[in-house]
Amino acid sequence: MELRHLRYFVTVAEELNFSKAALKLYTAQPSLSQQIKDLEEDVGVKLLHRTKRKVELTEEGAVFLEQARLTLAQADKAIAMARQVSQAKQQMLRIGFVPVAEMKIFPYVLPNLRVQNPELKIELLSLNNTEQMKLLKKGELDLTFTRHNLNSDEIESQFVLREPLIFILPKDHPLAKYDRIPVKALNGIDFIIPSAEQSLTLHNAILEFAKTNGIELNIVQKADNILFNINSIGIGLGCTILPGYIAPLTMNNTVIRPLDVELPYLDLYVSYRKEGNSVAVTKFLELLTRVFYLDINRDQ
Repeated sequence: MELRHLRYFVTVAEELNFSKAALKLYTAQPSLSQQIKDLEEDVGVKLLHRTKRKVELTEEGAVFLEQARLTLAQADKAIAMARQVSQAKQQMLRIGFVPVAEMKIFPYVLPNLRVQNPELKIELLSLNNTEQMKLLKKGELDLTFTRHNLNSDEIESQFVLREPLIFILPKDHPLAKYDRIPVKALNGIDFIIPSAEQSLTLHNAILEFAKTNGIELNIVQKADNILFNINSIGIGLGCTILPGYIAPLTMNNTVIRPLDVELPYLDLYVSYRKEGNSVAVTKFLELLTRVFYLDINRDQ
């Protein structure tokens, strides 16, 4: 039994005429008669009493009609509610991000997105890479900005930008006298490093840089966030390596110095699900593409 069988039966029961019901349902009368016959076989009772002159509901048919109407009404309600949820999702954009996106991405994309879509609700969540990956796969985020290329059967990732790292130290630090600091001078200095839990990619990049250049950092502090990292330098706890977007946030008592070797770069990726994306996701990606020239699949 399908919903169409119920709709056919209700129409016939209301018209009590197969010809009129067939016209109303835009179907042929023989086909309608067969649908009602199939329904009666499924139910196991006679629902309509038919003669050449008239059509009447049986007692069983009258009871079935009442319940059929309730079932169709509930089905219509379920459809309407599902569509309401879908429409609400089209007007909601949930974006996870690492801090660089606040300064390098959002100011160039979100203002235009808001102007073009004033009804769109945007929720921004500052999360580390691992947390974003989990929520994106669960469908609780629409877009993520992370340091990882998450490409898989379900997730599409696109490279957005490459960012240089910078070396920051207290203004009165002995190494601050150099215009370009010899990398070997970093050996044994007090160093603040981002924690692996919050910034695994940056954490590993710094350790790999030290290993590649044969230096041993004296790690005195592991910072859980960027501001704590900067403040720790400001109060003289040590030096650090951070992404370039931090430069405007540094304090008067800190300085940035180049090294005599190139520091690593960090990549930023935007990721989203390959299927089931809302109109809001598509619009965001279109704006992002215009600004950063991404090679994003236009079918998304």
